[in-house]
Amino acid sequence: MASSPPSKRRRKDQSKDDANDVSATSSSTLEKLSPVVVFAHGAGAPSSSDWMIRWKDMLGKALHAVEVVTFDYPYISGGKRRAPPKAEKLVDFHADVVEKTVAKYPGHPLILAGKSMGSRVSCMVACKEGICASAIVCLGYPLKGINGAVRDETLLQLSVPIMLVQGSKDALCPLEKLEVTRKKMRCPSGLHVIDGGDHSFKIGKKHLQTTGLTQDEAEDLALQAIASFLSGSLGER
Repeated sequence: MASSPPSKRRRKDQSKDDANDVSATSSSTLEKLSPVVVFAHGAGAPSSSDWMIRWKDMLGKALHAVEVVTFDYPYISGGKRRAPPKAEKLVDFHADVVEKTVAKYPGHPLILAGKSMGSRVSCMVACKEGICASAIVCLGYPLKGINGAVRDETLLQLSVPIMLVQGSKDALCPLEKLEVTRKKMRCPSGLHVIDGGDHSFKIGKKHLQTTGLTQDEAEDLALQAIASFLSGSLGER
């Protein structure tokens, strides 16, 4: 007689147990490496936004970072509220922050991280000569531009391992288009999808009820996926 399928609670508990095993291994590796993270904000909110502060703290803990460095691009610093320039015009300023951080923490693996626009600029910085990033973490990569065109040029140039975290309902990064791009990329890449998440990973209440997860649990799974990918990537370098 065939056994009945496991209940939602049992599947959820098993998933947590498996995730905890992976998390423990990743944590041990990252704790030894103690990377430094430079974390760039998105187009519409500075590094002092609640989202950035929260994710800075979570990334720092998950990655055992010696420091997570955040900063404001000039167009939004000091309380300014101007429209962001083209991403390419932010690269030199961003690279300067990275170089100062590396000088402060020599010997620590460098992780470039960013939210939305900040993740795109992080990828551009990683392609610059003289920038020796060990990996990139993209939180909501904006693959589609305002005109709807796919912006994959920078991703295709990368040689640094990249971890992407995307909400399944993020209109700026259709998952099917991202998969096409990933197949063309020459660098190692990982992807974690936050089911039901929007561009900032927010999940609707009804969807949370369906999955049986809380918002915090869904984001914690993303952090574990990031830590696991970086642990493997940094361990091989």
